[in-house]
Amino acid sequence: MSKKNVCVLIADGTEEMEAVIVVDVLRRAGIGVFLAGVGDSRLVTTSRGVRIAPDGAWDPGEDMRFDALVVPGGIGGAETMRADAGVQQGINDFLTAGKLVAAICAGPTVLQAAGVLANKTYTSHPSCREELTVGTWVDQPVVRDGQILTSQAPGTAFAFALALVETLDGAETARRVATGMLYRD
Repeated sequence: MSKKNVCVLIADGTEEMEAVIVVDVLRRAGIGVFLAGVGDSRLVTTSRGVRIAPDGAWDPGEDMRFDALVVPGGIGGAETMRADAGVQQGINDFLTAGKLVAAICAGPTVLQAAGVLANKTYTSHPSCREELTVGTWVDQPVVRDGQILTSQAPGTAFAFALALVETLDGAETARRVATGMLYRD
């Protein structure tokens, strides 16, 4: 069983599938997950009105206990995270420490706001393409460039989560989890 731990950020307006699928798949792989609330809400209302209770509040001072940081999409959640200096600092701290930072859908706009996409190849939801003005955007379901892993939308959330598992705990673990879920790419 993996000894890795991942912090998944969530805020009002986060796309619930992108958060919950990632959390579920990582936990199936034996990877520890902390669902961290960004903002003032103790109970997050997601983009489709689903209410989720985070495990606790996002604390950038504690972020180095995690091996990876995940930024789900959803326009409202991404806007909150782009405006949060602690999230921006956390993203930079993770990358400086050689750790993985992953974002899906509108999440890469948060990475751009943190100043980490220059000279990187990445993807996002196609509707965010015009907003992403640095690096190289590509139309692929999942893209990894060094320590940055990105994906496109709720429909790519399983592939994204399995790519996280593979990066953190190896291809065999990712295959085992995918087989157990009857995932077919």
